Amino acid sequence: MDSFDFIIIGAGAAGSALAARLTENPDMQVLLLEAGGRDRHPFYHLPAGFAKMTKGIGSWGWDTTPQKHMQNKVFRYTQAKVIGGGSAINAQIYTRGNAQDYDDWRQMGCEGWGYDDVLPYFRRSEDNDTYNNEYHGQGGPLGVSQPSAPLPICEAYFDAAKEIGIPRNMDINGEKQDGVCYYQLTQRNARRSSAAMAYIAPNEGRPNLTVRTGVQVKRIIVEKGRAKGVETADGKLTARNEVVLTSGAIGSPRLLQLSGIGPADDLAALGITPVYDQPNVGENLQDHLDLYCITELSGPHSYDRYAKPHWAAWAALQYAFTRKGPVASSLFETGGFWYADPSARSPDIQFHLGLGTGIEHGVAAMPDGGVTLNSCYLRPRSRGTVRLQSADPAKAPLIDPNYLQDSQDRAMSIQGLKITQEIMAQGPLKKYIKAERLPGPDVKTDEDYYNFICEHSKTSHHCAGTCRMGPDDAAVVDIRLRFNGIEGLRIADNSIMPTVISSNTNAAAIMIGEKASDMIKEEYA
Repeated sequence: MDSFDFIIIGAGAAGSALAARLTENPDMQVLLLEAGGRDRHPFYHLPAGFAKMTKGIGSWGWDTTPQKHMQNKVFRYTQAKVIGGGSAINAQIYTRGNAQDYDDWRQMGCEGWGYDDVLPYFRRSEDNDTYNNEYHGQGGPLGVSQPSAPLPICEAYFDAAKEIGIPRNMDINGEKQDGVCYYQLTQRNARRSSAAMAYIAPNEGRPNLTVRTGVQVKRIIVEKGRAKGVETADGKLTARNEVVLTSGAIGSPRLLQLSGIGPADDLAALGITPVYDQPNVGENLQDHLDLYCITELSGPHSYDRYAKPHWAAWAALQYAFTRKGPVASSLFETGGFWYADPSARSPDIQFHLGLGTGIEHGVAAMPDGGVTLNSCYLRPRSRGTVRLQSADPAKAPLIDPNYLQDSQDRAMSIQGLKITQEIMAQGPLKKYIKAERLPGPDVKTDEDYYNFICEHSKTSHHCAGTCRMGPDDAAVVDIRLRFNGIEGLRIADNSIMPTVISSNTNAAAIMIGEKASDMIKEEYA
């Protein structure tokens, strides 16, 4: 079959949710295309498999351009290439951002996207193992669970934060975001609940849902101002109603530009025939820059020792029989939200306590074991771009987050790192910690901190904004996610965010897919 009502490009968090919801209507024929493969490897399903993900499994293997405001540092920029997308390779942290984030979108003219508007979609998606109230739901496709494998040092971290005035918060997705917490995780029965497992696996038997993996779309076909389908290596596929792009904040602008949709002069210079001149495709890239404080421990208080073969074997047995222990841990299930700027309306710093070191690509490991407390500034003013370096779809795009272009981002990022050091220096953690190793005692001035973070930092994997939604003509999509200027083309992923939310972005991507499905159903009822 080469003709469908809807062709969805990208089986990530948003695309999986969208495909499942659309095919609840048996009259809608939906094709879901994914460039990556199936999630058959066990690392995709074991919570601790996250430790392997930023080092290559299920990823396109892309890097950023040299960051000119960070001494030309090049960052590994992990983008998922597997069914389930980022939800199949992330640390499973279930956070939604702050209510203020969505109310700000509404203030920008994005009617229907305020917190009260999006909360029902968060609740609809959830099967929460703890809460069922005005903020949370049960019975939805997505497993959302309390951590099953925290360590004693986590409770000491909470006590240490309290020493500097940061309270404990039992539900940071509830009434208030402020405070330190155990994050809820996208897990069910101590296994990862990716969007593919939650939305696609239970529904692949539907006769109106076709899922094809290992299919990279070369371009979106546009004829007479309307998206008509897609071209792949195997030929052309027709969309009777719409092509819906759900390839993420990097993948979506990349494919649009490969299709001739974007800044016309730039595309023509690469030998791509411009189809529609939209200079804001690939603009407005936002991401959270992750900094980290690493401490060496006084004993086996983290999961670092399980990197050794005999301990790894023991952990595998423990998980097999009890569904607990290091294999059941996302390794970053503790954290919280606080203020770098005390005058901010809502928290502007997020913490992730890593129960080990060297967990992610490029992050130092402590030979005798340690923990890592990450911080990221949640309201970056810096804006980057996604551009093509070639008309060849096999070539990586030019990803430029433009980190620290704005001086406020630099100052607040440094302040957040100082707060992590202050937490880790408090009394309740002293029996666990031997010494702070990074940044360490030699980093004293703000210039020292700047030099440190130019060497020791990473992406938070929270990219957004490159196909901005808005009511204005310059927006890439309107507030119903329809492409401005091309009929039959819609975008439904984190690229549509006008501003990046104040947290991890996976739950929001699922929400966008859920909300887009209702919009489409309304229009094609």
